[in-house]
Amino acid sequence: MSFPITTLARREGALFLEDVALENIAAGFGSPTYVYSRAALEAAYTAWSRALQGKRARVFYAVKANSNIAILQLFARLGAGFDIVSGGELARVLAAGASASDVVFSGVGKSEGEMRQALAAGVRCFNIESEPELLRLEAVAKRMGLRAPIAFRVNPDVDPKTHPYISTGLKNNKFGVAFDEALRLYRYAAASAHLAIDGIACHIGSQMLERDPIADAGGRVLELIAQLNAEGITLKHIDLGGGLGIRYRDEVPPAVSDYLGPLLAKFAGRSEELCFEPGRSLVGNAGLLLTRVEYVKHGESRHFAIVDAAMNDLARPALYEAYHEIVPVAARELTPHTYDVVGPVCESGDFLGLERELAIQDGDLLAVLSAGAYGMAMASNYNTRGRAAEVLVDGEAVHLIRERETVDSLFAAEKLLP
Repeated sequence: MSFPITTLARREGALFLEDVALENIAAGFGSPTYVYSRAALEAAYTAWSRALQGKRARVFYAVKANSNIAILQLFARLGAGFDIVSGGELARVLAAGASASDVVFSGVGKSEGEMRQALAAGVRCFNIESEPELLRLEAVAKRMGLRAPIAFRVNPDVDPKTHPYISTGLKNNKFGVAFDEALRLYRYAAASAHLAIDGIACHIGSQMLERDPIADAGGRVLELIAQLNAEGITLKHIDLGGGLGIRYRDEVPPAVSDYLGPLLAKFAGRSEELCFEPGRSLVGNAGLLLTRVEYVKHGESRHFAIVDAAMNDLARPALYEAYHEIVPVAARELTPHTYDVVGPVCESGDFLGLERELAIQDGDLLAVLSAGAYGMAMASNYNTRGRAAEVLVDGEAVHLIRERETVDSLFAAEKLLP
């Protein structure tokens, strides 16, 4: 079978990521463990940079997809900027060695403290998502004696044709300012002594598998830019978001160049820098979750593979009913059964995959594929479970990029009553 992760292959029945056997990773680091491929990360970034070659354009990695500082460091070295949604993500980006001037601050709920932090650091731009946020940022910048660089994230009311939980560009979504309100807000910002208009932003959703929605959204953005230019309001950049999907099962996402083609054609010849914020398409199929079967449990109507990873490690199946391919690390000559792959967490919704045909036994390792995006980044400590270790494979080398959490570390900040 072909795997969504291109650097994953089976050799003499055993699974290898690049040149490292997954069995060896489990032996060295335990399970559950997130495992990433440096070659896959670099290839994904290169696909974006090549598609934008010769254009005045730049990639800003969406940190929320996977925020490990080693991965941020890798993208910074490749030339990426960063799209953040919290002060914590800003701190991560800076810890990874990137410059605040390469950071765009998005998100609907920026606190006053986060605004002060980002202004003091010197972020490139704030993507403003509401009028109250604009007024708060203006007041904070005034108190600090600064001008805040801004872009409005406009909501074009375009259907991204994706899961409703990851759709962000419809008028009933919480994100962005209403398209019809944007011109008034730009006028206000242009007249402010403590706001500096830098650009315009638009992001309509995630895991998009068609190119028409983002091209349609781009057309709407161009309409608004024409209105702004007519009033003497000029922009330095146009941020068109990310959203390109990946293959989890049988999806056929377009190549980056094909996805961007119609959009780039609409903006050809313009002087503004084009900015893109991919996340999932850079890291999703560069990682997997390695987990061990604790018990194979045969019931009257269903069979279960109870593994040591759970919904606290990978929330997407329980949260979205998302599909992740699950494959045995070692091929076995056993009778296959249809299993629900479930974790030890005390919830009926604790599953990683349902009705999977697997030939396995107690103690076997499984690889949950396409887990590089929104995997570790969404993990929790529910049931007082320490979060997984993370390792990065680089050819024959393996780097531990996050240690496994211990139980002691989970309650180290808690205090007993006197």
